[in-house]
Amino acid sequence: MTRTITPRPRTLVLLFLAALGTLLAGAAPASAHAALTGSDPAQGVVVQQPPARVSLTFSEKVAMNGNSLRVLDPKGKPVQTGAPDNVRGTTYSVRLKGGLGKGTYTVTYEVVSADSHPVAGAYTFSIGAPSRTVVSGSGPTVGGGVVGGLYQVGRYVSYAGYIVLVGGAAFVLLCWRRGAGVRALQRLVVGGWLALTAATLWLLLLRGSYTTTGKVADVFDLGLLGQVLETKPGAALVSRLLLLAAAALFIAVLFGTYQRREEGAEKRDLTFGLGIGGLVVAAGLATSWAMSEHASVGLQPGIAMPVDVVHLLAVAAWLGGLTALLVALYRAPAGTPVEAAAVRRFSRLAFGSVVALVATGVYQSWRQLGSWSAFTDTRYGQLLLAKIALVAVMVGLASVSRRWTGRLSDQGAEEERAAAEAGSEKESVTAAKPTAAQDTAARGTGRADTAGQERATADAGASEPGPAPEDSGDSRRAAQLARQRAAVDTARRKRLRDGDAGRFGLRRSVLAEAAVAVVLLAVTTALTQTEPGRTEQEAKAATGAVTAPRNGSLSLSLPFDTGGADGKGVVALDIDPAHAGANSLHLFVRKPGGQLFDVPEVKIALTLEAKKIGPLSVAPEHITTGHWSADGVQIPMAGDWKVEVTVRTSDIDEVTVSKNAQIG
Repeated sequence: MTRTITPRPRTLVLLFLAALGTLLAGAAPASAHAALTGSDPAQGVVVQQPPARVSLTFSEKVAMNGNSLRVLDPKGKPVQTGAPDNVRGTTYSVRLKGGLGKGTYTVTYEVVSADSHPVAGAYTFSIGAPSRTVVSGSGPTVGGGVVGGLYQVGRYVSYAGYIVLVGGAAFVLLCWRRGAGVRALQRLVVGGWLALTAATLWLLLLRGSYTTTGKVADVFDLGLLGQVLETKPGAALVSRLLLLAAAALFIAVLFGTYQRREEGAEKRDLTFGLGIGGLVVAAGLATSWAMSEHASVGLQPGIAMPVDVVHLLAVAAWLGGLTALLVALYRAPAGTPVEAAAVRRFSRLAFGSVVALVATGVYQSWRQLGSWSAFTDTRYGQLLLAKIALVAVMVGLASVSRRWTGRLSDQGAEEERAAAEAGSEKESVTAAKPTAAQDTAARGTGRADTAGQERATADAGASEPGPAPEDSGDSRRAAQLARQRAAVDTARRKRLRDGDAGRFGLRRSVLAEAAVAVVLLAVTTALTQTEPGRTEQEAKAATGAVTAPRNGSLSLSLPFDTGGADGKGVVALDIDPAHAGANSLHLFVRKPGGQLFDVPEVKIALTLEAKKIGPLSVAPEHITTGHWSADGVQIPMAGDWKVEVTVRTSDIDEVTVSKNAQIG
């Protein structure tokens, strides 16, 4: 009779705590590749006539709903009509009401980029003349708040569950087939399946609120759930659930029929079938991530998605297999300790996984960084360096484990010889020792002949001989002795196993590997949530950051060199009062000696990268020699703004210089 495999609550709690620890260690703002690249009306401009519509252009296609794009009047009331339309390519627009009055209007957008991350931002434009504006900064926002935190927990639990499920099953099937009958490994793999299934359902429920309102009350909104099912991330989650049903069948066969089958040709065929089926299911599960996240957008998605699948499979085989090996070393019964051959097979599997990780990681690094300087100049590059260092540490610990494995092999052979000798001695002693029946017969020979004859007569006259009380007692004593011998033998095996120096050393080294793997997983998950270095480096063109005083104006000095005649100089930019709202900008162009001089054109752009606002284009008016100014420049909110100044000194000589400034 097959027993139902139920994971211990402690296993599930450990999985949850590991995922939560990964979240806390690697938490970072969601990386969104979509960015606002243009708008009509342009950001910060003053138009004389009310526009009929507002259009936004993004760097990639985005998903919108009826409330994704809103336009608010100076009092904060919406003035858009209808749902946003995809005008062309990556440009989306919404119609405005007629008869709009003068003042500053705020455009807000909350969309979902092609890599499944929510993107939100806002900017302003004015009709007739700038005015005070009301922008609500309270309430839930897409991708944040409680729902955002819960969604991130679900993502990390799903990753942890996948690694344990795939890596644990691979360890059993490829490294230690006897492990299919070990209850601790069964609970580990089933616990990984349960964690991944529960997290997938959790993500499916949270997805609607996560990408729209951000409200906890909308988590169980069936209307939002229906909308999610029509999106690419929703389809990926549903396909993951279907593949998990196939994974459940795989687990049932692995820990049922397979572990009961005797070694032979039939079991080898079943091993091959399970290996092929398990690889297909594991690759399909990995594809559910690749098809809906960063690998599906950006450079070379046709190559990036298969590479991402191989990368995730290698991570699962290495870290998940390491977890299974640790469980086998600590939790396997004394009668079935993990053999040195199984450890050597896992060592080869781990080596192959590391090779695959290096190959796929090099490609992913090039795709996300784009330059060597991004390794040190961007947060993504710094995390990647930390990941490389941790992998090197794990490889070093793995070499220590390989040495302990060699010692385990030698001592294992000696233990087998000792066990064989002990077994032969036990057989000799058992053969020499008279049994209870023989002893009874010997005692019976000394009895009187008449008693023997009477007993013989009685036996001969009995038509249906019944069980003798002495025989029943002997059977009970024999069973009791057998149980005692088994307990003694199990205790002896456990002492030999625990006293094995090679096994003890291997336990410690594998435990150290697992500890480093926890940190490695935290860094890896942080990488998935960090803005790629290629994008971050473009945003870090600033030569430094300047903080505006609490009261008064902000002054920036930006040297430039266009390379042409009179191409060198310094731009001095004053922003007053350097707060959110209306500001005055004064720009002075000076030669290296300090004299003011004119250039054919200067332009200013303000960008708040943290909120995906900008660039806000400003075209200053020429006042006098070397002096330009612009009044009523609306800066929507406080933050670390990148200030870019483009200087053109001839028809072909032009340069853009920038600095970061804390405004507000």
